[in-house]
Amino acid sequence: MVHTCVVAGCKNRRTSGTTLSFYRFPRDPERKQRWIAAVNRAGWAPNDGSRLCSTHFISGKQVKNPRLPDYVPSVFTPVPFFPDMKEPGALEVPDKQEARVEAANALLFLQGQGSSAVDGPSQEEHPEEGEPEAVAEKSGSSSFSTDEDDEHDEASERDRKKGKFAQMSEISVNFDDILKALKKENRALRESVEKMSLSENAFRNDAEKVKFYTGLPNYFVLETVMWLLAPHMDGMKNIKLSKFQQLLLTLMRLRLDLRNQDLAYRFGVKVGTVARTVHRMVNIMSSTLVPTAVFWPSRAELRKNLPAALQTSHPDCAVIVECFTVPLEEPLSMGAEHQQQQTMCPCSGEMGPGYSSLKYLIGVAPQGVVTFVSRGVPGSVSDKGLAEGCGFLCKLLPGDVVLSCRDLDIEDSVAARGASFKIAGACRGEARARSEGLPGPDTASETVIVQRHVERVLSMVKQRFTMLTGPVESPFSTACERTSNLSTFDKIVQVACALNNLCISAAPLE
Repeated sequence: MVHTCVVAGCKNRRTSGTTLSFYRFPRDPERKQRWIAAVNRAGWAPNDGSRLCSTHFISGKQVKNPRLPDYVPSVFTPVPFFPDMKEPGALEVPDKQEARVEAANALLFLQGQGSSAVDGPSQEEHPEEGEPEAVAEKSGSSSFSTDEDDEHDEASERDRKKGKFAQMSEISVNFDDILKALKKENRALRESVEKMSLSENAFRNDAEKVKFYTGLPNYFVLETVMWLLAPHMDGMKNIKLSKFQQLLLTLMRLRLDLRNQDLAYRFGVKVGTVARTVHRMVNIMSSTLVPTAVFWPSRAELRKNLPAALQTSHPDCAVIVECFTVPLEEPLSMGAEHQQQQTMCPCSGEMGPGYSSLKYLIGVAPQGVVTFVSRGVPGSVSDKGLAEGCGFLCKLLPGDVVLSCRDLDIEDSVAARGASFKIAGACRGEARARSEGLPGPDTASETVIVQRHVERVLSMVKQRFTMLTGPVESPFSTACERTSNLSTFDKIVQVACALNNLCISAAPLE
């Protein structure tokens, strides 16, 4: 910025090559008023850009000692300044210097500084009022400095500037080191936050984290599920949650049975957003994953991969069935319970108050995968009513063997489809063998093997997805779709079985 001196008649400007100094007006109110009075411009007040050049000071620069003359500017001779004009500090005419000294003394006297200026510790530089000649002589001698003194001053000034530049360079180096340290710290903090966050990168190379939060064995399986569901999630508008986070939130709900408020805190969203996301994702997984992963295999596939434990005793085994119940958080109302039972299981039997659980029929292939899951029926429905109302019997073919480790009272219903229901290690087979004097089958070991097989699959599903252990919250047990008559929790059970089938750790029958 180019500054111009504010003194009337002074044409001095800060340009390249000039050695003039330009000073701001002081911040001290008293001193500032004295400078304004010395400038003597009627109705004028300085601003932030106002400057006063060094030609208006006796020594060519201001001083901050109030006892010295240049504490306030005093040279205001309206003499034009040209580039070739010598600046203060060069050789000047002695009478002109003497006139300046006299003007300074007069100004000090008027300002009440005359006596104090001579009584201070700087009497050597400023003699008393009674010795004007000495003042002039002193001033004159200081003004007529030799070339050697000028060269010495210039050298000192250069040394001072070099020292300043060296100091600034050192500071710059320090700033670089500080910047590098801050960048390193910022990088470490970002990595730490990334590890603690629930983002895709945080799960990519951490199989234990994937297993804990989702129940899936590794990131590859999780990525496969994401790849299958992503095309069906385009219609879901959720600004704060990405597609991956919506899937992760739902799997965490199924896996850890976390409440909506907990998930809202973890993902930084509202409780309503969590509830809507879970319901939508469960619907998408029910229509996408369940038909892909939970299906009834063909008879050829079953016989081809039949475990050795059943190849001799039950070579036509198509499925191993079992029933399990999940408690309800709140009992269903009588109206809703009656409507759901009549719709899903018209032969369920007598109705009674106080039903607080859902009953499911699950079918497990001998190879260890879930091949069928029924709808959940509230109340004390019979095994026969559940099997006839859930569509399980329609899957059977003539000649199929339905195996169980206990009597489920579905033998007549299975026989009506041309199949047979057998209990592993039935007691009547053992009794017949004994009556004929033949060694009976190892019923105990066979029953234990089948029972452990089914229990292992069921416990595996429930361990992977804690939500299946209950209790079932009322929003999941009562919200049924009119088209499929499936509650949200029915879909959750089916989705959990489908995800379990996608895992590598199946439980084959041994």
